[in-house]
Amino acid sequence: MRRKIVAGNWKMNLTKSEALSLYNNISSAENLAADVEKMIFAPLLFLDALKQNESGLIKIGAQNFYSEAAGAFTGEVSFSQLKDLGIRYVLVGHSERRVIFKEEDELVKAKVNAAINAGLKVIFCCGESLEIRETGTHISFVVNQLKNNVFQLPEEAFGQIVIAYEPIWAIGTGKTATPEQAEEMHEQIRLAVAQHYSNYLAEQTPILYGGSCNAGNAKELFAKPNIDGGLIGGASLKTADFIQIINSF
Repeated sequence: MRRKIVAGNWKMNLTKSEALSLYNNISSAENLAADVEKMIFAPLLFLDALKQNESGLIKIGAQNFYSEAAGAFTGEVSFSQLKDLGIRYVLVGHSERRVIFKEEDELVKAKVNAAINAGLKVIFCCGESLEIRETGTHISFVVNQLKNNVFQLPEEAFGQIVIAYEPIWAIGTGKTATPEQAEEMHEQIRLAVAQHYSNYLAEQTPILYGGSCNAGNAKELFAKPNIDGGLIGGASLKTADFIQIINSF
């Protein structure tokens, strides 16, 4: 049975006190689904403080890092520095990193390799723009992202990857892919993993949905056979909503 995962991506939000309060409110909530892995990807500034308050129920991860262990890379944070804080989970390939900060396949691939080699666990993000979807090439586009960014990994290393499908056209827009649209892409992603690696690994790989998943639609999305949870943006900043999403299975 595949792992169920709900991961909150706080993006560039909150102050330190707000972050600690939100984390403590979520982690101390009663009746959180015990069979769901819970993660928070917080701004880099707050990782140390959150890690010191980590409850064990909700894991702390980093939204970004650079692919080198150290060096003259002003403003960046390395995977080795994250490991020194005790961070073991990282996002790689998020659409906002790709689109706003122009991270292309070469850098995304380097980050994936650096994280895996360092023993970090990766949530790898992939997804298409509205323009790509409207051309009807969205499936081949996303599969090519997998081929270019993660399929170079040996099978054992790929087992450390969680995939998050995030249709760019449904992030922060209020639009959401229908459960059928999301399921179609998740099914095709799983098929691509099976074809490149094995049916066994494909069945073991969690695939999360990350396009405006919220308290109102999570239950219907998570009911689909190939959707194993969510990478949650805005709704993860609201205690009650995030808890409801965690319990939507």
